[in-house]
Amino acid sequence: MSIKIYGDLGSGSLRRVTTAASIMGVDIERMNIHLFKGESHTPGFLKLNPHGLTPVLQDGDTVIWEASAINLYLAEKANSNLLGRTPSERLEVLQWMFWSGEQWRIFSTLLFNEWAGEKWMGKPRTDAIVRLAMSNIRNAAAVLESRLATQKFIVGDALTLADIDIAAPFSQCKRTGAPFEEFPNLVAWQQRLLETVPAWAATREEVEKRMVAAVSGVS
Repeated sequence: MSIKIYGDLGSGSLRRVTTAASIMGVDIERMNIHLFKGESHTPGFLKLNPHGLTPVLQDGDTVIWEASAINLYLAEKANSNLLGRTPSERLEVLQWMFWSGEQWRIFSTLLFNEWAGEKWMGKPRTDAIVRLAMSNIRNAAAVLESRLATQKFIVGDALTLADIDIAAPFSQCKRTGAPFEEFPNLVAWQQRLLETVPAWAATREEVEKRMVAAVSGVS
């Protein structure tokens, strides 16, 4: 039985999972969920994830939601170095993944929600939310900028799940206006991932194709 991954092709979170699976050589079956058509809120899907969010993994009787948890599951299954090559690296990878969820990606998600609300629902952006998100993104980016001044990857000298988690907000930054360009080491790191991790470059193209179609009103 194949591992099913449910998600919308325009999702940066799905991108994290499909990139990691590709790098680790884990075979997955893609189950497309059209978020803009409400397909994540059908009764059937809500049985998989009561939050109505993607991505979701289904491996037999095992169901996991949240991209980071899915990637940890896949990495354990594949015995992958993306979790770190030593016990100390593994702990550091987990530290940065948790940091990414609490101090980093959440604020880019706020910016995306403000952009999407204006684009598709005609709701003006809330200035206070945008200011809050931008301020926190800059604070977190400063930490990354310092980190990446002396190393090519977030943990150790090779790609890990920490890089994939932290790189996710670049998926929509040109639409949301996230101030990443203010941080040259961060930008150079992202470009390095695109040039040295084929799966990351491929999933960027997938996200862009999906979002261009969504913006233009094409299903």
